Amino acid sequence: MSRILELDSVTMQFGGVVAVNDLSMHVDEGEIVALIGPNGAGKTTAFNCITGVYEPTNGAILYKGNAIIQNHPSGKMKRLYAGLEPDKFSSSKVLNPTPDKITKLGIARTFQNIRLFRSMTVFDNVLTAMHMRMNAGIFSDVFRISHAEEARMREETEVLLRRQSLWELRDELATSLPYGKQRRLEIARALATKPQLLLLDEPAAGMNPQETQELASFIHEIKDEYSLTVLMIEHHMDLVMRISDRIYVLDFGSLIAEGTPKEVQSDQRVIDAYLGVAENV
Repeated sequence: MSRILELDSVTMQFGGVVAVNDLSMHVDEGEIVALIGPNGAGKTTAFNCITGVYEPTNGAILYKGNAIIQNHPSGKMKRLYAGLEPDKFSSSKVLNPTPDKITKLGIARTFQNIRLFRSMTVFDNVLTAMHMRMNAGIFSDVFRISHAEEARMREETEVLLRRQSLWELRDELATSLPYGKQRRLEIARALATKPQLLLLDEPAAGMNPQETQELASFIHEIKDEYSLTVLMIEHHMDLVMRISDRIYVLDFGSLIAEGTPKEVQSDQRVIDAYLGVAENV
């Protein structure tokens, strides 16, 4: 099984606060991997580093074996740096691509707080995401002469919406949908960029038990149908334990455990830091 994503000693520091500290983890192709931990543990910060929203203060992120993000403490941060191994990447080239470039590599994500295009219809939300993969050049895009490309994207949008049971809602404003449908639309929009690695940030947030159960089946369906690898942040432990192949646990920005669901459930450090108070998060 080939490795699709690897974080090597990634640290994210904001001023004097270390939000993620020396995080090393990996995701193999075809896996569903969960990243869990208490609120404020650094999970979403790690996602933001992977997707180019934040420039990590130190460390490297590799996609399919190639470094796509890489940095080391410099300037004022070199003096303030409170993480581990400050010199590990000092001789490496700094790589800080923007989120759109990360998306074009084949990495897509959803957000903890749904971020749909509020003034657009369901159809246009997905069609807009399709443009990330547009083959036409700048000249064609500006002068709107790539009719074949536009027609292809509209056809693919229809296929995607039908597969996600959203076609009948195509002309509705995205924000008028029920909460569960908005979640499904956000995932459909991510799929429109044709990712190989899909990052889901608390996909079950706000869902009732029935919706959470349906989401578990949905994640497995899209994983198989679109040949995806999934990295997921989630607080719903029943969902995490049911569908994850492996789990990483963060606490105060540091990795405290990793393993299969069974191994993580029985780890005393995880019980003390998180699972023991799971009902309150």
